[in-house]
Amino acid sequence: MLRDRLGGSALLVATWTGISLLGFAATVPQGQLAQAAGDAAASDRPESQADSDAAPLDPEHIEFFEKKIRPVLVKHCYECHAADAETVRGGLLLDTRAATRKGGDSGPSLVPGKSAESLLLDALRYESYQMPPSGKLPDTVIADFETWVKLGAPDPRDGTAAVARQEIDLDAGRRFWSFQPIAKPEPPMVRDAEWPATEIDRFILADLEAANLAPAKPAERPALLRRAYFDLTGLPPSPDEIREFLDDDRPDAFARVVDRLLESPRFGERWGRHWLDVARYADSTGGGRSLILRDAWRYRDYVIRSFEDDKPYDRFVLEQLAGDLLPEAESLEQNQDRLIATGFIELGPLNYETQNKELLRMDAIDEQIDTVGAAFLGMTIGCARCHDHKFDPVPTSDYYALAGIFRSTHTLTPGNVSGFLTRTVPVEPEVRLAQEKNAAVQKELAASIKAAEDDLQAAKAQLPGGAVAGVDRNRPLDPALLAGVVLEDHDAKLIGDWKPSTYTNVRVGKQYVHDDNSRDGNKIIEFTAALPEAGEYEIRFAYNAAATRASNVPVTIRHADGEITVPVNQRLTGPIGGLFVSLGSYRFDETAPAVVTISNTDTDGHVIVDALQFVRAEEIQGDGLALRTDGGTTSDDPLSPERLAELEARMQAVTAELQKLRDELAEVRKDAPALPVAMAVADLKVVGDYHICIRGNSENLGPKVPRGFLSVVGGAAAEIPEGQSGRLQLARWIASRENPLTARVMVNRIWHHLLGRGLVRTVDNFGATGEKPSHPLLLDWLADRFAEDGWSVKATIRRIMLSRTYQQAMVANDAAAARDPENRLLWRMNRRRLDAESIRDTILLLAGNLDETAGGPSVPQSVGYDQQHQHESRRRSVYLPMLRNNVEEMLFVFDFANPNMVSGRRTVSTLATQALYLMNSPFVQEQSRGAAKRLLAREGLDRDARIAFACEETLGRPPNQSERKLLLSYLDPADPESSADLERAWGAIYHALFACVDFRYLD
Repeated sequence: MLRDRLGGSALLVATWTGISLLGFAATVPQGQLAQAAGDAAASDRPESQADSDAAPLDPEHIEFFEKKIRPVLVKHCYECHAADAETVRGGLLLDTRAATRKGGDSGPSLVPGKSAESLLLDALRYESYQMPPSGKLPDTVIADFETWVKLGAPDPRDGTAAVARQEIDLDAGRRFWSFQPIAKPEPPMVRDAEWPATEIDRFILADLEAANLAPAKPAERPALLRRAYFDLTGLPPSPDEIREFLDDDRPDAFARVVDRLLESPRFGERWGRHWLDVARYADSTGGGRSLILRDAWRYRDYVIRSFEDDKPYDRFVLEQLAGDLLPEAESLEQNQDRLIATGFIELGPLNYETQNKELLRMDAIDEQIDTVGAAFLGMTIGCARCHDHKFDPVPTSDYYALAGIFRSTHTLTPGNVSGFLTRTVPVEPEVRLAQEKNAAVQKELAASIKAAEDDLQAAKAQLPGGAVAGVDRNRPLDPALLAGVVLEDHDAKLIGDWKPSTYTNVRVGKQYVHDDNSRDGNKIIEFTAALPEAGEYEIRFAYNAAATRASNVPVTIRHADGEITVPVNQRLTGPIGGLFVSLGSYRFDETAPAVVTISNTDTDGHVIVDALQFVRAEEIQGDGLALRTDGGTTSDDPLSPERLAELEARMQAVTAELQKLRDELAEVRKDAPALPVAMAVADLKVVGDYHICIRGNSENLGPKVPRGFLSVVGGAAAEIPEGQSGRLQLARWIASRENPLTARVMVNRIWHHLLGRGLVRTVDNFGATGEKPSHPLLLDWLADRFAEDGWSVKATIRRIMLSRTYQQAMVANDAAAARDPENRLLWRMNRRRLDAESIRDTILLLAGNLDETAGGPSVPQSVGYDQQHQHESRRRSVYLPMLRNNVEEMLFVFDFANPNMVSGRRTVSTLATQALYLMNSPFVQEQSRGAAKRLLAREGLDRDARIAFACEETLGRPPNQSERKLLLSYLDPADPESSADLERAWGAIYHALFACVDFRYLD
């Protein structure tokens, strides 16, 4: 039998991976792993980077400072703490990095990475000083400053306080490399004419030869195949596919693999996910109560389809920015895509609960401008909201020229909690016709119901005392209605969860209660009346009527002569003052207290309980008083018995007909064809230019600026037709071949995903604070070819993957490393870690548990807001619920993209918590057992063959000699006759393989 190993699986994992933290790993609760990863990341980053002004800043950190920190400092602090302030208070300057860290008379104002030692945070919290003195800033702003300090207080401001430029020099700005027209360079000549397989290789080799470096040897074929599979599908090759490739000695064998994978449905899911990072895709809003975006998945599926179909990128851009404004397409599918695509504009994080609606609107516009700039142009345009861009030639007027376009676009819906616009997706003509017919039937039934209700009210009005055809909901209740003993809902004993309400003014007292339509019989209200004397009393029950009320509310009365249950139809307006219905007259004495019980047993709608009234019978009959329909009193108006019977029969018939019509309407509504809706924008009816907001303050308006684009690339004073927002013109300007940024940014994104680093490593920032391209001529050549190829993403991917540059090995070369330690010249392939989705999806695939169902909603209907929930989905990670406040734990641990911002390049961290997750995770352990069962179910494999198969499907290669020896020694004690024994042993092996470094990295 397999010996009882204390932590045997974990021991094998630790041995395989070289982890020496086994004792610690066993003590870390699973639920704390993601939090530990976040804590480690927060504590690891600042100290090393923040204290050195020379250290390069993360572009995301610069963006955070420019959007969240600098505008607050400018607006609230510079008046008293800047070099040009009339009086510098406390000796504190906050207009440069050095001055901010130095502090004032009280010492350093902040210590990067250490919130507790940063006086600036104390002052913002009003714990020591009170800054700003005009009033404490919102908690969200203070939280931004806390985050900034934890990040190490990244701050791009150099030197002394800069004086704001009066005017940006656009001519000088156009000389910056990214704003210059795309060149059409010829591939250079090289000395080693044998090595290049493509023009790309000539660009790379020319720079290597200039530096006296040589490229690496070709990658081993198994490693190259694994690289290609993960790059194009996010999943590994099977052992059979590996052997098939190794046996294919045709010169175009690898090209055949690339072509096949480009046509795989998995390609769209893989590369669509890359774009969803850029589009800051999520299924929830973020902000306050983060609500679920029920229809966001349609945009996700549109993106996946677009990459699968190789939609031309310029068309892809047009559709996302202005698909609803394009001419009608030839096919229904194209028209659907064009509308759904505009969800790109709406998908950003936003606190819809913000009560300052003008501020909310401008914050939404700011997010849209920032996203469009980074996603398509590689520009941080949002930095110009409060002032001219500090680094790039983007004046504030350009920002508000764009703001005018997005202010003319309908995005938000009104309300205390605002919402986002949704629109009906085009459907087949027959579905639309069926919907229109159904709507017509609903309208006809609604008219019939209204006529029946009017008929019923007319009949009631003829009864003695009358009924109310229409109750004035704003008129105070007539005191005459409240004679005798009145008990309100709060005077009763309530059993169960009754909901208080004040929705309608047709009520007694301050409120009434209802059962929330639970119909469970567990909600009971018991009134006990202390009557002034024995005698006969009429009991009246108060409620407010509506079509959604129960028609069979059981009211039980205990009286001196016994007990009776009276059903009350609360869909009918109470005939006494439009509020009360008589339950009859009953005798009460000292031996029989007045007890009335109301329940919701077997009811068919909402049960309303407002009040009970006890009126002495002799007071009603003796005084000859009855209640008028308007709530006053009048003399009796008796009807003959025949007439009364006729009215009652008429009322019963109309009531029955009314119920029949309502039931029929409910069925028609149920059968109505469901028209799909999508998050999608539209032009407003009133469009126009907008003002510059001084210092970004939406309440401090400056001059108007005409709608337009970026002046530095020829986008000023755009020709926008009357009555149009300008979105279509903006989209065409971005998607134009004459725009020098669009093609460069996209081909650089493609290069980044295939080579591990972009030719411009700051893939979302082509401005002055970004990095310059390592191979500018190659970047322009790729951009030019991209447009020439019809903006084909697949053609560009294929061109790069068939180059020798892509097919190089990841090998060490001390001489090359000494000259080019960052491999900027690409003398070898960069080693890359699998992203979170590839790790999760591969583990599920090898366990036989990957659900490859494509498309459709991801968030369960039971999830009403962004909350922590346990999902059981085994679908590909691209289809998991993407909640902004609750990213799935495994994805979080392995550096999933921040869905609150454009993330063309993910952070790739190396933390102990990642290894600990793979060691301790119940998910990984469960899937390891699943992979073992699949392996053992394969026929014709002995132990050596199983070891080879397990390593090939996880690592893409057979085990080396030492690995094989280790695995065999682990399997030796296993009883080959015991299936449970073997499953445990092989489960431990798969667990070790999933946790090892070679599984997580591509060579």
